[in-house]
Amino acid sequence: MKFIESRTFTAARAWGALDIANMNGITVRLHWADKPYEWHVNDGEEVFVVVDGQVRMDYRENGQTHSVVMSAGDIFFASSGAEHVAHPMGEARMLVIEKEGSV
Repeated sequence: MKFIESRTFTAARAWGALDIANMNGITVRLHWADKPYEWHVNDGEEVFVVVDGQVRMDYRENGQTHSVVMSAGDIFFASSGAEHVAHPMGEARMLVIEKEGSV
């Protein structure tokens, strides 16, 4: 059993993570960041949940770039092959659920 106070989690660098669980090859990780990630495509599906702060999620669909500002409680689902990048607006904490070893 684990109890994690996500609002107090920080990392030594942006996108540092706390591994919470690995369930049959699916990882659940808590990330802390204050800088953007990079444009990427996961090799599987990803569930991205903002648990603290705000994140601007940019994604490309049909050759067009879209942006959504996410707040605590908001969820982004990236299907396999979806190009996207997260931009924290200040400090933010995110729960990411994805295939083990995914980018």
